[in-house]
Amino acid sequence: MIYIFYTCIIIGILLLVRMYFIAHENHVHYLSLTYNTFPSSVEKLTIFFISDIHKRIVDETIINEIKEQTDIVVIGGDLTEKNVPLEKTEENLARLSKVAPVYFIWGNNDFEVDKEKLLLLFEKYNVTVLENKRIILKESVENRAINLIGVGEISFERDNLPKALQDVADTDFNIIVCHNPEIINNITTKDNISLILSGHTHGGQIRIFGMGPGKKGDLYRYPNMDHLISNGYGTTMLPLRLGAHPETHLITIKHK
Repeated sequence: MIYIFYTCIIIGILLLVRMYFIAHENHVHYLSLTYNTFPSSVEKLTIFFISDIHKRIVDETIINEIKEQTDIVVIGGDLTEKNVPLEKTEENLARLSKVAPVYFIWGNNDFEVDKEKLLLLFEKYNVTVLENKRIILKESVENRAINLIGVGEISFERDNLPKALQDVADTDFNIIVCHNPEIINNITTKDNISLILSGHTHGGQIRIFGMGPGKKGDLYRYPNMDHLISNGYGTTMLPLRLGAHPETHLITIKHK
């Protein structure tokens, strides 16, 4: 009986150690997407998407891997959270801004820190904040815009999709970034969205027998659009993961 007891303790400790190391892995997932709606005169658009950084520092191995092949960096919310030193958040912004122009959408945990101090960091590192607005990333020779559209945090009722889409033309190619994947419930075919980028769920963070408290990160494909939900890079509450590895994404978009 004692033997079984100590064996269970050892197995438990080993599992916790394994979960800790999983939570600190560094993965870049390469994703190539093609769309008929993407302007044929534009060769490609490459996006580095990272969400849910929380307490982590973006590893230099990731920065070195992507910095020569990225057009823009998109932070999909939860860059930080309460009790994360401002210096750590600044280091992340300094590293990401070396890669390409940075765009940011608010996540629920970002509101736990001093907003004014965070905005000063964004100004210092030329980070563009998207909340219920769009920016034009590129324009084709056919005068078709490639839009990055940010939608505010749904859980705080800061989302305003009609406002975000108000200047979008029917012929544009549109990418929405929203921290909360529930944004998909507000989008209709007439909105003409080709790709949604979200995080928030951490992939469930700890999944037992494939089950977890959140939707696992994946590319979910629908008849008229794709929805990338990322497992995210960091963790919340416990620095542990199981069955939902941390991830970042290098997305290349081309005409089909």
